[in-house]
Amino acid sequence: MTRATRPVLDIRGLVVHRDGTLILDRLDWRVLRGEHWVILGANGSGKTSLLSALTCYLTPSAGEIELLGETYGNSDWRELRKRVGLVSSAIRQKVPDWDSAELVVIGGKYAMLDYWGRVKKADRSEALRQLRRTGCGHLAQRNWGVLSQGERQRVLIARALMAKPAVLILDEPCAGLDPVAREKFLDFIQKLASRRNAPTLLFVTHHVEEITPAFTHALMMKNGRPLAAGKISAALTSDTLSRAFSSPLRLRKTAGRYTLAAGNHR
Repeated sequence: MTRATRPVLDIRGLVVHRDGTLILDRLDWRVLRGEHWVILGANGSGKTSLLSALTCYLTPSAGEIELLGETYGNSDWRELRKRVGLVSSAIRQKVPDWDSAELVVIGGKYAMLDYWGRVKKADRSEALRQLRRTGCGHLAQRNWGVLSQGERQRVLIARALMAKPAVLILDEPCAGLDPVAREKFLDFIQKLASRRNAPTLLFVTHHVEEITPAFTHALMMKNGRPLAAGKISAALTSDTLSRAFSSPLRLRKTAGRYTLAAGNHR
C-alpha cells in the first residue's frame, strides 16, 4: 500500500470502557485522503471520546488505531500529535489570558500551551503568516483575554495550522459564536478545505446548519457506535438523524446548506 492509497485514519474494533461504562463499542471507521468528515450525534453518543482516543488523550480498552500510517502502541503519539491540529473548547479554556495571539499560535508548532521558550524569528514570521491566513493578522499582539469568541476560534485555527497538520480536528468550533461570527467562520472553513493540499477535516457538531459543501462524508454516532458512515448524501438523512437523536426529524438541503425541523420526516 502506497502513501497515496493508505488511509489517513483506520480504526478497527475500538472499545473504550471507563468506570464500568461502555463509551465506545467495537467502532470501525476509515478516512481516506481527500475526504472531509462531519461527525454528528446526541450528547453522550461518543463523539468527543472518539476524538480523544484517536489523539491519545483517552486510552483504548481494545481495538486498533492507525493514524497517518502510525499504529497506536507502536509509535510515539506525542510526536504524532504535532501532525494533527486540534481546535476545541478544552484548548480554548486553557489558554492564559495574558498570552498574545502570536504566542498562542507559535505554541501550536510545538503542541504547547503557555509557550515559554525563546521565540525564534522564523516562528514569529510563520505565526504572523498563519494569523493573516485566518483573517486576524491585526490581532497578533492582542492578549487572549480581550479577544472575542470568533477571534479566538480563528486564532486557534492559525495555531492548529502552524505545524502544517495533515489532519485538522474541529470539535464543536462554532459553540458560543453569534450568527454572524459563525457564518464568517464557516466560510473560512469552506475556503480552507478547497485549498490544494488542505488538511483532512474532522468536524464535530450537533447542528446540520454548520455543514458546508466542503464536507464529503458523515459519521452518525449513537451509543458509542456508528449509526451510519459514508458519503454525506447517503449517511446524512432524515431517517439517520431521527434515529441518532431519538426523535422524528426532517432534513432539507437548499443551495448546498442543510436545515432541520422536528416532526414526521416523511
